[in-house]
Amino acid sequence: MKTAGLFLLLTILCCAKDVIGFQKLSPDQHYARFKERAASRRLEENIGRVFYPIKYGADPKGGSDSSDAIRKAIEDAFKVQHNKHMLQGVNDLGGVIIDLQGGDYKINNPISFPANGGANVVIQGGSLRASDKFPNQCSLVQLWSPATPREGHENSPCKSHENVTKNNSLDVYYEDITFRDILFDSKHRGGGILAVNAVRIRIDNCYFKGFTTVGILVERGHEVFISSSFLGQIETIGGDKKEKDFSGTAISLAGNDHAVTDVAIFSAAVGILLLGQANILTGVHCYNKATTFGGVGILGKTPCAQTRIDNCYMDYNSIVLEDPKEMLITNTFFLGDGNVKLKAVEGEVHGLTIVNNIFSGNDAEVSIVKLDQSHTKFQKVGQVTIDNNVVSKMVLKATKARKSVAGKGKKWRVDFESLLVFHDLVTHVDYSLYVKNKNKNNVTVTVPAHAITSIKNNTVVVEATEEVDGVVSVAVDQYLAPGETNHLH
Repeated sequence: MKTAGLFLLLTILCCAKDVIGFQKLSPDQHYARFKERAASRRLEENIGRVFYPIKYGADPKGGSDSSDAIRKAIEDAFKVQHNKHMLQGVNDLGGVIIDLQGGDYKINNPISFPANGGANVVIQGGSLRASDKFPNQCSLVQLWSPATPREGHENSPCKSHENVTKNNSLDVYYEDITFRDILFDSKHRGGGILAVNAVRIRIDNCYFKGFTTVGILVERGHEVFISSSFLGQIETIGGDKKEKDFSGTAISLAGNDHAVTDVAIFSAAVGILLLGQANILTGVHCYNKATTFGGVGILGKTPCAQTRIDNCYMDYNSIVLEDPKEMLITNTFFLGDGNVKLKAVEGEVHGLTIVNNIFSGNDAEVSIVKLDQSHTKFQKVGQVTIDNNVVSKMVLKATKARKSVAGKGKKWRVDFESLLVFHDLVTHVDYSLYVKNKNKNNVTVTVPAHAITSIKNNTVVVEATEEVDGVVSVAVDQYLAPGETNHLH
């Protein structure tokens, strides 16, 4: 009907021009002129550097594939400016916006950003859903230049095959790109966003669902900030009957200096996988898969180091760290037997601090910090502080402990094995012997000579030269300062 009305209007205009003496044009000529003017209007609308994929043929109702149309809109957006740069060789596009206009788009193929990259870009406002033709193992959106290698992905169907040469010495092709207010539905075929060697990227107020690989996968790069977002393989608010079958990883940070802030992860086998250094996690709520089903809230694998986990919420799942180095866990709440597991791979723990956290269990005999030494033993332990944690219905573990024993005799044994994290690793001891100054016959008692005679298996033995009725108080720790030797071990 719209086409018929259009041709009727063109016919009327044609007749009017004949009446007033204008050149007569055929309906086909009028229609060609109409399309030309429509195209010019589209260009005029894009002068403001806002690009609308709908105008490129994207279907906002999800009836047909929109991946090519969205990609074309992005490609045009990346051509608006070439005379300004941010990082060396990365075009500063001046704040260009790709506006999805609240559309719900079907995606047959990964939306790969132009290989030569750009910066100062916003993509906003809509839903991207994988179709049943979407290639498995790929991500819906990819910041991945063919010039950037990924081991094991040389022949990947996910990779853009554009010809590109390295355009800078930093191997960075994308900078200052913001994704906001977007739903990424991978429909159980792959992932959401892949960012390789991208810097200063924002993923804000987004929702990721249906991923089977990784919801957000960051490889290398620098300062990718993920905030105010939700990630889950399936829709649930906890206690799901299929929880034991959850798979995939919500967020993987395989690089340095990234941040995850105010994010909820509600279903996945692994909430956040850490494979880099100096990352920050704060305000993260993980209830993705319970520890009893084999899930992990936060998993730090080598070379993970120097990461700060602050003010998070481990909801029936745990933090697992392999050979942790220079890491901080603080102000975090662990519910339902959630705890911290230290796994020995090379057998070294260095600079680990776990303080000021709250652990709330379910009457189970679960330690707040547990060692996994099934592969090897922890042989090198230095600058480790686990202390000042609040514990309810779980087993308290720390690297500092105080204890007193009382009784009449010449020897007192003070056993700290159930309180300390590491076996047979007391590094410092302070003790005192309190002797009652009068015996039962009201005779003043002489304080005998006394000393520590054994420190083994986290048990301190104090002996006196004479039998007395006394109280021995002992304080121990397992902290070794830089360069310090454990003379007690």
